[in-house]
Amino acid sequence: MKNLMMATAATAMAASGAFAAGHAEEIKIGVILGFTGPLESITPAMGAGAELAMSEVNASGALLDGATVTSVRGDSTCIDAGAAAAAAERLITSDKVNALMGADCSGVTGAILQNVARPNGVVMISPSATSPGLSTAEDDGLFFRTAPSDARQGVIMTEILQDRGVSEVAVTYTNNDYGKGLADAFQAAFEAAGGTVTISAAHEDGKADYSSEVGALASAGGEVLVVAGYVDQGGSGVIRSALDTGAFDTFYMPDGMVGAALNDNFGDELEGSYGSYPGTDSAGAAQFMTLAEEAGFDGTSTFAPESYDAAALIMLAMQAAGSSASADFKDHVFDVANAPGTEIFPGELQKGLELLAAGEDIDYVGASAVELIGPGESAGNFQEIEFADGVYSTISYR
Repeated sequence: MKNLMMATAATAMAASGAFAAGHAEEIKIGVILGFTGPLESITPAMGAGAELAMSEVNASGALLDGATVTSVRGDSTCIDAGAAAAAAERLITSDKVNALMGADCSGVTGAILQNVARPNGVVMISPSATSPGLSTAEDDGLFFRTAPSDARQGVIMTEILQDRGVSEVAVTYTNNDYGKGLADAFQAAFEAAGGTVTISAAHEDGKADYSSEVGALASAGGEVLVVAGYVDQGGSGVIRSALDTGAFDTFYMPDGMVGAALNDNFGDELEGSYGSYPGTDSAGAAQFMTLAEEAGFDGTSTFAPESYDAAALIMLAMQAAGSSASADFKDHVFDVANAPGTEIFPGELQKGLELLAAGEDIDYVGASAVELIGPGESAGNFQEIEFADGVYSTISYR
């Protein structure tokens, strides 16, 4: 009788365990990026970076007692605020995502934040929306970004140009929140440092001919043309027209212009031109590049490291809160991102999850040396690039 009772109890426990295992929580994270549009050559690696973090967590089985994480993609288009908001709405209301990794471009990110994320109380962590205007946006504590503000990028651009002895530049920018915000931030920093901006003029994306814009830029003059645009759109169009007409032969490319398509579009025509985009030479960056290579994508691609970090922060904050609900974990993003605590690097997400489960603190360093400041944005590390022999490469870090 005793043996029968023990066998019955064991069977019940096994069934209970199987039931629990079969009903482990499924967490969904929306990955909303411009898979079409002016950054479509960059976003595949960004999406892969975020999903690499999710795969790592799933393999660990350490998130919230064995929860699994699923990526659900949405297309922000980068430029169409209405389409981006509709895509985000579907992710939240139909797909029931717990959080959003994204968006990418600043204008659509702001639209999603105000029209979708805030009304639904869903956390967003953007890896690449850099407009200074997002620093002061009303966000109910739901919005973070692993990329630095363009207020910081403007200072970096100024330092690089001045180190090269450049005192006079012309500026062209894509006519949206990102372009205008970056152009204004750069001009303020450059002029405060004694430089001269001869002209700062907008260009529209999607045009076949940029000769009139280049004509105005050439008339104003400048040693270098700063192109605050998109590599898959008008920014490259302006450079092509400037090269074809001989208006400029040296260009500065900030983050939205840096991607493999730049090599493909121009090659050695950009010899001696230079620029910058977020990046660090930290140990975490090297570890991420190795993981990315093993996963089959380019870990050096613009904003891919920041995308891995954005997804990682979402999941680590969930673990710290003991909940996948945005209302619960939004207040833990800063806690896991910054000191004090054990430093966590790419490939160590299981370690971070286990430490948090044990009630210990972590300091997530990640792939981009994450340090969140003020309104929940990266303090900012940048890499300087230069064109030589038909391709750009990183020559220093700042």
